[in-house]
Amino acid sequence: MRKIHVIGIGAGDPEQLTLQAVRALRSTDVFFILDKGEVKSDLTRLRRDMLDAHLPQGAYRVVEARDPERDRRAGGADYSPAVGDWRSARAGIYERLIAEELGEDETGAFLVWGDPALYDSTLGILEEVLAGDTVSFEYDVVPGISSVSALVARHRTGLNRVARPVQITTGRRLAEGFPQGVDDVVVMLDAHQTFRQYAQEDIDIYWGAYIGTPDEILVSGPIAEAAPRIERVRAEARDRKGWIMDTYLLRRNPGQE
Repeated sequence: MRKIHVIGIGAGDPEQLTLQAVRALRSTDVFFILDKGEVKSDLTRLRRDMLDAHLPQGAYRVVEARDPERDRRAGGADYSPAVGDWRSARAGIYERLIAEELGEDETGAFLVWGDPALYDSTLGILEEVLAGDTVSFEYDVVPGISSVSALVARHRTGLNRVARPVQITTGRRLAEGFPQGVDDVVVMLDAHQTFRQYAQEDIDIYWGAYIGTPDEILVSGPIAEAAPRIERVRAEARDRKGWIMDTYLLRRNPGQE
């Protein structure tokens, strides 16, 4: 029976690999990496650097495939179908990689940024592959340090306050309104800087991009003061690298509704 490790590798800092993750790396024969193109080639390089740091040369194989493009123009009612099409395209690639590149008695691995259980599609895609019933395998999951955990650690703050909940959401949902009954909101997958919508409210923001990498950028403070700076450094970083991954925590101060 083929075996697959789904390994959370942290937000970008090679030292965020857990001991469990390193053990899983060392029991892997084939690593599958989806190449996102030249613009994001440094993401592939970071993965390879982690392998080089923990595994002897020649002890494993790396198989790369091109990640399918997702229709990022799709919005509204078209958004979910577009994501579904992209995931299905990925499932086809995963199925081919496992069937053609992994021997019956070998172990493969997918290296997942952050934690595989938080805003990542790998587990759902593997289930889709298994449901297709064309290739069989068993898999396990190694948790990782998410960008959420890394963000608040770098800002030396907590996710929630005493006896208060915290909510993790997306920029798309935040645009619909600040969550009711929650004062601490973590926002991921926000390509449109939705925090600007709340610039006139008594809210603090803790923002970070490329967390854990040499390109890391951190900004925090009252949102009215921090928002213009975030917009500027974010635009500069995106122009310089061609892409950006950022996460932020919004903390509404007491008395705000």
